[in-house]
Amino acid sequence: MKWKKDKKEKLIMVLWVLFFLALWQVSATLGGVSSLVLPTLGEVGNTLLDSVVNGNLLIQIYYSLKVIVIGMIIATVLALILSLAAQRYLVMAGLGKVLALVGHPLPALALLPLIIVWFGTGDASIIAIIVHSALWPIMINLTEGFAAVPPIYLEIGRNMELSHWAMTWEIRMKSALGYFISGLKIAFARSWRALIGAEMVFGAIGLQGGIGWYIFKQRTFMNTPGLFVGILVVIIIGFVVESVLFQYWERKTIRKWNPTV
Repeated sequence: MKWKKDKKEKLIMVLWVLFFLALWQVSATLGGVSSLVLPTLGEVGNTLLDSVVNGNLLIQIYYSLKVIVIGMIIATVLALILSLAAQRYLVMAGLGKVLALVGHPLPALALLPLIIVWFGTGDASIIAIIVHSALWPIMINLTEGFAAVPPIYLEIGRNMELSHWAMTWEIRMKSALGYFISGLKIAFARSWRALIGAEMVFGAIGLQGGIGWYIFKQRTFMNTPGLFVGILVVIIIGFVVESVLFQYWERKTIRKWNPTV
């Protein structure tokens, strides 16, 4: 029954997307709207094709993805270290809470002036912004996940004389995997938004800059179809990561181990 409900929900989502695309096309062609305000789907498609074939869009997509992967890996490692240390040492638990209270509500872009002073305007600054955006949701979710591990699981592990690392991996990490994936989802969404904004501010970092720089250039030259191309690329990449990669991971882990989820 659940898979039938999922299929119906996905079909409804597709129909809504088609509806909005049709509304867009009708508004652009029959609504008397200037193409500088709302280009047609054809204009956006032609601009996308030209940016891929004759431009640097693929390189810019690669750069943005490379930087966000590096930042997310660093943030995940730091979050794991802080969360695991908080489970073992009370002083580290206090430190983790203080850091989360200070860092979690603070927008990454608010730190831009300070980050530029510390790291300059290169890749390191972009990565620092991503790490700041991703670290706190991962750490908070992991800490909550470790705290929610049923005591009976830990007792079984002790009775089996598991080592500390075996207890951490086989019991704590696997029990908290749902929290971990949820934290990664939130972290990616926050990091993706911060990355695009930072690229618009920093400009062309790397060989050709990232997607944010692509969008900024289209705005500078009043290329509205190009603006929509950049926005659609951001949306599509976010959708693929959220609805394809993370859902695949959940199916292979959480839902496989607990079919009722």
